[in-house]
Amino acid sequence: MTIEWALSLLLNHPEVLEKARAELNAQVGTDRLVDKHDLSNLPYLHNIISETLRLYPAAPMLVPHESFDDCKIGGYNIPRGTILLVNAWAVHRDPNVWDDPTSFKPERFEGLQVQPSKLISFGIGRRSCPGSGLAQRVVSLALGSLIQSFDWKRIGEEEIDLSEGTRVSMPKAKPLEKNMF
Repeated sequence: MTIEWALSLLLNHPEVLEKARAELNAQVGTDRLVDKHDLSNLPYLHNIISETLRLYPAAPMLVPHESFDDCKIGGYNIPRGTILLVNAWAVHRDPNVWDDPTSFKPERFEGLQVQPSKLISFGIGRRSCPGSGLAQRVVSLALGSLIQSFDWKRIGEEEIDLSEGTRVSMPKAKPLEKNMF
């Protein structure tokens, strides 16, 4: 799902796609596909993935948590035993947290260590997703290989529809399709 969102965003922002392709060509070359040893040298590719996960987290509502003690969150008293739901989608689009939160801008991650409480696609703290490292490597390798291997562009001038589907995960409302001709 994340790869489909990333490709859709790149098709709507060809300048970002070209910058990613240039980074891959400079760091990996054109005679082989990106591999795990290349990932540390591809910061712009990581920025694209972080920005995609920020705008379209695969799980917009994080796994429910239960408060073990009375606590205070955002000025609200939360009694012990309360089930807490975190809306990652809302945090990632909060204008108090992000500048121009609805725009696709991978550059916002350049040279920054993003605070864990700002980008929470995989949860935060000791209860965060144990597969996040693997997921990020797999998405990086797959997206990097797709950018290297294919000449991606939109069919016509119309932008790719970025409407969100309604499920527990967040699929595109209209899947990205390939042109057979």
